[in-house]
Amino acid sequence: MRSLKELLDSLPQVGRLTWIGLSPRSRGEIRSVEEAELAPGTGLQGDHHSASGRGKRQVTLIQSEHLDVIARLLGRDYCAPELLRRNLVVTGINLHALKKRRFRLGEAVLEGTGDCDPCSRLEENLGAGGFNAARGHSGINAVVHEGGTIRLGDEVELLTGEVES
Repeated sequence: MRSLKELLDSLPQVGRLTWIGLSPRSRGEIRSVEEAELAPGTGLQGDHHSASGRGKRQVTLIQSEHLDVIARLLGRDYCAPELLRRNLVVTGINLHALKKRRFRLGEAVLEGTGDCDPCSRLEENLGAGGFNAARGHSGINAVVHEGGTIRLGDEVELLTGEVES
């Protein structure tokens, strides 16, 4: 039988980055881009979350598969990622398996710091029931440990070993 540590260190799936969104100011329009720079300690350059260099929400990620779930819960065919105000959309890997773990995304190394809980803004963006539709499906927060360029199509993969935080 495998130990919990062995199970946490074995995530054979490799995800892909499918969308990048930047918002230069709080509550501002989110601009979709094909590549972006991640800086250690601050996050995505050009996004308002990176300004302070503090906190555990330098980058927000959501699974493409969960956008489909949210859309279905709202009776829609599609849910645009900018409506959820996350920075990155990935597919093919369980983001919750990356919480409290380090992972590589393109040239960068990030650490999942916890759930990116929905806020009342989702009710505003998605309409009645938007907040509750996103509960359990709204992604994770991360901090940047090693910076670099990320591009659409980049791989997302778990780096094994203990997190030193």
